[in-house]
Amino acid sequence: MKQNMGKVDRMIRIVLAALFVDLYFSRVVGGWVGIVLLAVAGIFLVTSLLGSCPLYGICGIGTNRAKKHIS
Repeated sequence: MKQNMGKVDRMIRIVLAALFVDLYFSRVVGGWVGIVLLAVAGIFLVTSLLGSCPLYGICGIGTNRAKKHIS
């Protein structure tokens, strides 16, 4: 799987995932909204650890600024 996420994008997703989990477990957000936030936090965490977002691939977006080598 090709990495299409940059370091800043990955860090933002990790911080947001931690925030969403904290909001849920501190009971600020509950019910179905809390469950949705937990699911989004899980997706953010997995995609940031892998460095690849399937939705970015579908939309043709990439935040990875790796230098491309010209051959």
